[in-house]
Amino acid sequence: MIASAKDVEQARALLGRYLRPTRLASAESLARLSDARVYLKIESDLPTGSFKLRGALNALLTSAAQRMLPGVVAASTGNHGAAVAYAARIAKIGATIFLPENPNPVKRARIVALGANVVERGALGQTAASEGAAEFAREHGHYFLDDASDPLVPAGTATIASEILDEIPAPDVIFVPMGDTALIRGVAVEAKRRHPGVRVVGVQAKRAPAYVQSWQQGRVVVTDSCDTIADGLASLHPREANVIAIRELVDEVRLVSERELLDAIRLLLLDEHVVAEAAGAAATAAFLQDPSAHANANVVLLVTGANLSPEVLRRAVM
Repeated sequence: MIASAKDVEQARALLGRYLRPTRLASAESLARLSDARVYLKIESDLPTGSFKLRGALNALLTSAAQRMLPGVVAASTGNHGAAVAYAARIAKIGATIFLPENPNPVKRARIVALGANVVERGALGQTAASEGAAEFAREHGHYFLDDASDPLVPAGTATIASEILDEIPAPDVIFVPMGDTALIRGVAVEAKRRHPGVRVVGVQAKRAPAYVQSWQQGRVVVTDSCDTIADGLASLHPREANVIAIRELVDEVRLVSERELLDAIRLLLLDEHVVAEAAGAAATAAFLQDPSAHANANVVLLVTGANLSPEVLRRAVM
């Protein structure tokens, strides 16, 4: 489902009761490298340290206003789980979050601190956690807030584009990380609605390329593994509806290596004083592959999360 202008307007009004717009900061170090005007949309300003709160709040609070919800359940690599837990606390309902085994410890701790129950099941990128969450929802009558398929989530993420275009009415290109694609589907549709000439570039990790390969081939491509430090981009099983949507909305896709992700984390931290986890640094990593290609352009890089594990931080700054 593609969010309509009315959907986005309603989401922005709802989210405005709980969240402030995030910063759009000029990135001087990246501007010097490229001769472009480069901006960072810093979604880690949000209370859970990730953009995921926009979609989860919009979906859960909208649904709770329409019907009684005995509880909510979600499957996540971490950030969506924290967002659902935060939204559940506002809605005053219980939350159960299914994570992969051995999850990012920073993300797991945040979910627990927000009062949700955590169940670990299956490997990163596999379907065990999602299947477990769906089964739990059926057994207990809880709302399964699946950010890959819930139609209310992209309307929440589209508010990011609304905020960007309020400040920069004619961006030339927006780089967006792609995990389950709810983020890029929301951002792209709203950005192109308001400025049809904008180019949207989707970014995945080379070790988790399922949606990039699906975009390139025009069909669902299921990959064998997704062993990446960018757990927020770890997906193996694209949804057909999402592939169709990104084929329509996304102008270009790129893959970034683990080394490029680490280098982007380090640059953002040391030069721009912005903390980013690997998925959160993916847009910057893609831009750094060829910064001179964007000379004289208005470039926006989404920094989507700051829940960086100590291990990845050490690797980035070594």
